[in-house]
Amino acid sequence: MGRNIIIATVVALVATTTVVILILSGRGTADDHQTDDVAEGRQLYLEHCAACHGNALEGQPNWRDRLPNGRMPAPPHDETGHTWHHSDEQLFRITRDGVAAIVGGNYESDMPGFGAALTDDEIWAVLEYIKSTWPQRERDYQVQRSEQDR
Repeated sequence: MGRNIIIATVVALVATTTVVILILSGRGTADDHQTDDVAEGRQLYLEHCAACHGNALEGQPNWRDRLPNGRMPAPPHDETGHTWHHSDEQLFRITRDGVAAIVGGNYESDMPGFGAALTDDEIWAVLEYIKSTWPQRERDYQVQRSEQDR
């Protein structure tokens, strides 16, 4: 029995050390920002995103058709849109730096980058909230896209 206690103690110590290292390392991927951030992300979404993308993530009407100024309306972030087609890294960069960061060129969008208004952790929280609303099929697809991007 004494040997089993020693083994259990070593396993617990290794597991605890691993968790502490991960927390202190401040890794910047969505894997680090799971369900604990959903409630915060929802609140941040309502404050910073819902005015254009809708309280229920429904986007603006006719979001696939250009506006008279040539820009695109805000797309939905629910499963009816295309947000789930993008990797975590792409979604993070679009949110932090604006659409042109991904599209490139002289692309003009009404969506600003939120890097000056939100911290990286807050951006990840918003993304976790959005992803938490998707059906499993869309979540699975988006996870695959994110894995391909790593």
